[in-house]
Amino acid sequence: MKFIFVTGGVVSSLGKGLAAAALGTLLERRGLRVTLQKFDPYLNVDPGTLSPFQHGEVYVLSDGAETDLDLGHYERFTSCVLTRGNNVTSGQIYETVLAKERRGDYLGKTVQVIPHVTDEIKGRITRNAGSGPSDVVITEIGGTTGDIEGLPFLEAIRQFQLEAGVENVLIMHVTLIPYIKAAGELKTKPSQQSIAKLREIGLQPQVLLCRTEWPLDLEIRQKLALFCNVPLHAVVEVRDVAHTIYELPLTLQDEKLDDTVCRALRLDTPPADMTEWRRFVERVVHPRKHLKVAVVGKYIDLQDAYKSIYESMTHAGAANDCGVDIVKLDSEDVTEENAAKFLGSVAGIIVPGGFGDRGIEGKLVACRYAREHRLPYLGLCLGMQVATIEFARHVCGFKEANSTEFDEKTPDPVICLLEQQKEVRNKGASMRLGSWPTKLVPGTLAHRVYGADQAEERHRHRYEFNLKYRPLLEKNGFVISGTSPDGRLVEMIELKDHPWFIACQFHPEFLSKPNAPHPLFKGFVAACLTGLA
Repeated sequence: MKFIFVTGGVVSSLGKGLAAAALGTLLERRGLRVTLQKFDPYLNVDPGTLSPFQHGEVYVLSDGAETDLDLGHYERFTSCVLTRGNNVTSGQIYETVLAKERRGDYLGKTVQVIPHVTDEIKGRITRNAGSGPSDVVITEIGGTTGDIEGLPFLEAIRQFQLEAGVENVLIMHVTLIPYIKAAGELKTKPSQQSIAKLREIGLQPQVLLCRTEWPLDLEIRQKLALFCNVPLHAVVEVRDVAHTIYELPLTLQDEKLDDTVCRALRLDTPPADMTEWRRFVERVVHPRKHLKVAVVGKYIDLQDAYKSIYESMTHAGAANDCGVDIVKLDSEDVTEENAAKFLGSVAGIIVPGGFGDRGIEGKLVACRYAREHRLPYLGLCLGMQVATIEFARHVCGFKEANSTEFDEKTPDPVICLLEQQKEVRNKGASMRLGSWPTKLVPGTLAHRVYGADQAEERHRHRYEFNLKYRPLLEKNGFVISGTSPDGRLVEMIELKDHPWFIACQFHPEFLSKPNAPHPLFKGFVAACLTGLA
């Protein structure tokens, strides 16, 4: 097994996760079995309790793990199926080490960062690295070189490299080559300093990914190679892609990154066949049709908060040969009075998930607008709960209908806390999480969209549809089109007299891939196009 470690320097947000995912794409298409994982230095046990404003979306795996959003890139760009072992945090490491100390596993020894913490990190590098055997394990190290919290991870890599053999380990460093406008020059000094920090720890990168806004000429590449002690062919230019992140594997292939990596790790493989991937990118970059879709959310100011939704719309748009322009609307800004101004020009509306009562009324307005104006509507998790509340209020006459999450004293709790959640006190990893089956009702729109009797989807929620209100809502045209196999939990709803109105309690955005778009998103985009015809 070969191991690739991806580190970052100079500044954060350079795209280490995308670089790792794109490299995974290339290696898979060379016939290698690849898995990816993310090591985050923060002390949270997982991102599940972090605000989207702090950390972007929480990406949920099939086994219920709440993980970093980079794992979404890993699953979208490759065929690997990840588990909770693929996202490791300092919080998990220290929690495990302290539990061992309390049990007496260390036989009275003084517990220290070296060797006890670093040994635990090294064990996680190979443990649970995917669902099956792998030829290559790509591990992204979160944070920036020089951060104090990241030092134990870098030290663990230094030790691991000696134990696994240098011929089996490659370190790829992502760095920034800034352009100083006043001087009219690209500067390599920050990268030199970043590499110097790694060398102090005992790590020497074999590949340098250089994020830059300008082309790297031969002189700059030679300077980086000389002062960073990296072969010239391993100095890789990485400029921002022009249209879509899915261009990145192609640009890295043009820079011969996969050739460099395979040569360094002594992997004898044929060139990557990117034909299908190029075809997908071509559909994204040059679509024949265009439409606008509104996403009405409460974390809309942060691009990464709804990352998987935006990517799923890209996949669905390409499948329909359509470019999708996302109109991002803060639900706190949407009111009954201005709804037409915000929503009058869009072909469809998506209401995504979220927690808390802030912005809920704006989501209700968007949902009502879609229902009354017969616009295609896709509600995700909270988006299903909002659709239920809106229908109960404005169609069934329950004027104060609400979720007990937002109003514990509502006289009509059409959405209420899951029974098994009522005794939960700890917030972390305590929701209904992971993949659960949904039984689809024959003859419904959901059944037609999926083309199946059952679906497996990923969940992350505490509140559910209140079955007490089912007869009253159904009497007025509300359709429950998907439930748990035992019928006790409502998973999907739609409206009888609407051309395309679907909402689900789960998160379909976590299962969409570039050349395998999720059927709900694909069907939603197709419905939006039908409405424009």
